[in-house]
Amino acid sequence: MIQKSHSRHIIYPLLTSALFFAIALSPVDLLGCKTRGLLAFVIAFGSGIGALYSVIKALKGRVKGDKDASWWIVSTLLLTIPVVALLILA
Repeated sequence: MIQKSHSRHIIYPLLTSALFFAIALSPVDLLGCKTRGLLAFVIAFGSGIGALYSVIKALKGRVKGDKDASWWIVSTLLLTIPVVALLILA
């Protein structure tokens, strides 16, 4: 069972991915091609920065023997989804 404090490691990265795909898959008439691309890039870039932060936090936690370090790894994996999707779609 996921504790309430650990749910943030899943919910926030999934919201980032959902926002990325909502913008990337929106019709061109809605936002325009340039705006969609820039918004998708900004979200993917922020997600990539968040993934770097979470992997550093996970590695520091592993060294210290923190049992929550595996949740940071889950966050990292979920935060890399928009980055990989941007590379595939570009």
